[in-house]
Amino acid sequence: MSGDNYHVGDKVIMNGGTNNKGIVKNAAPTAAMGPELASAIAALTEELRLLRAQVSPLGAQTIDESLPVLAPDAVVQPQARTRALMAVAGVAATAGALGVPIVEAVNRILQLLGAQ
Repeated sequence: MSGDNYHVGDKVIMNGGTNNKGIVKNAAPTAAMGPELASAIAALTEELRLLRAQVSPLGAQTIDESLPVLAPDAVVQPQARTRALMAVAGVAATAGALGVPIVEAVNRILQLLGAQ
């Protein structure tokens, strides 16, 4: 078996300082978000912006940190999006009746993502 070469994972190609390719990630691109999911996330985002003014500064900070991860065009791991959804659901739950539609929206999105 001497002389057999195997390569798994990322590959870096360097050609004497010119025509360098950098890292070739060899990973499949993230699947595009469907229109139903994108619409649900857009509606949730709008509701979160309205709720933000009604919650504590810490709750508002949690919403602010979660919004970029929840954006339909955000390139994030599914676990990060799920964590952000759970975080805003927690904030919404502390807001009483104001947060009920947000908790329901989060549950719907989690179902669409297959995380529930």
